[in-house]
Amino acid sequence: MIAVSIPAMAKSLGESPLRLNLVIASYLLSLAVFIPVSGWIADRLGTRVVFCAAVLIFAAGSALCGLSTNLPMLIGFRVIQGFGGAMMTPVGRLILLRSFPRASLVSAMNWMTIPAMIGPTVGPIVGGFLTSYASWRWVFYLNIPMGIIGAVLGFLMFENFRAPAPTRFDIGGFLIAAIGLFMFEFAIENLGRPIVTPWVGEMFFPISFVIFYIYVRHARNAAAPVLDLNLLKIKTFRVGTVTGGLCRMGLDATPFMLPLLFQVGYGLSPMQAGSLTFSSTLGAMLVRTGSRWLLRWLGFRWTLVLGAIGAAAVTAIFALLSAETPVWIVVACVLASGCVRSIQYLALNTISFADVPSPLLSRSTSVSGVFQQLARGFGVAFGAALLAIVAGGEHVTVGDFRLVFVLIALVPLASTIGFLRLGEGDGAEVSGHPAQTPAAR
Repeated sequence: MIAVSIPAMAKSLGESPLRLNLVIASYLLSLAVFIPVSGWIADRLGTRVVFCAAVLIFAAGSALCGLSTNLPMLIGFRVIQGFGGAMMTPVGRLILLRSFPRASLVSAMNWMTIPAMIGPTVGPIVGGFLTSYASWRWVFYLNIPMGIIGAVLGFLMFENFRAPAPTRFDIGGFLIAAIGLFMFEFAIENLGRPIVTPWVGEMFFPISFVIFYIYVRHARNAAAPVLDLNLLKIKTFRVGTVTGGLCRMGLDATPFMLPLLFQVGYGLSPMQAGSLTFSSTLGAMLVRTGSRWLLRWLGFRWTLVLGAIGAAAVTAIFALLSAETPVWIVVACVLASGCVRSIQYLALNTISFADVPSPLLSRSTSVSGVFQQLARGFGVAFGAALLAIVAGGEHVTVGDFRLVFVLIALVPLASTIGFLRLGEGDGAEVSGHPAQTPAAR
């Protein structure tokens, strides 16, 4: 919602639209820094308490953002909002993992995938409507009733799962990881939405890699590291998180590129572009029931492999479209893209936790949340950077978009190599695929 409201926000606060990139970047940086602590806090205080508090913090941060009178205030309150968001999604996923037996996990994750698909497509339409007919401040105020309702329902319906003997908080590891993730996320954001001079932003990449290496050394010796990298020894978690992160880059770049193609390339209005991209949400809804059947029939290995190939194919198809293409064909392509993304997200979200022992679930949601956040940011930045490189500083043309979509399609295609490392029976307990569940690893 905020992306389409930036021009109005900039005018209201007396700032240039480019400086308003900090409003988006500050939230994403806050997410990257605080996601690692979500699992430990949930173990210490209980999932219901943390989730409800996170929703209320997010809503309160939204209210304060709406009341902001200058850019520094808005950025500060976005950091608060980001802290609430960092607790919400991983802890919400942890609640699902602890509430359902493994055999029902696909159904639970299926429901979680739907709002994750709806948000990015509905958000720009709602944001544009509120900004045009009310005020950009209502983009933030809208979260207040949502937050209150969510917190009340969470308090009434959730169990307060907590660890019987929470580990001591890894403060040293948190500080190292936070600095590294902050720098890495900042470098990613600077690629797509320049905040500082490009060469300065690029220097953050090698610095963050050095810090990550320091963290890996620290995690080897820590009793309970804030990000438990030992979880990557579990094959299904590693494939779902690391290989899945690569696939997500391509999947998340497409929803970012499509509105730009429709508006910049085809000359459509924001509302027309939003209406076309919304059909991807309809695709996600259509395949919700069939996704469970597909996983049961093919298993995780071939669902993910064919899903990655399908994602590459439907992404490349957008390179064949033009402003003269009949609307029904464009809608069909976007619909197909939504179907593939929905199935792939469901399979990735589920396989990641298929073999994680129950005592390690809170740690796994933190690690998975970090990888997903970085993959999402990289996907958007990758699409924006490719478009800038291909256009070469000139006016962006439809031909530029075509080449970018072909290049983006190569990303999920590359992830098939990792998905093929899964065995036929990996995750069979969760998918219901009639293959012998592999021996414990």
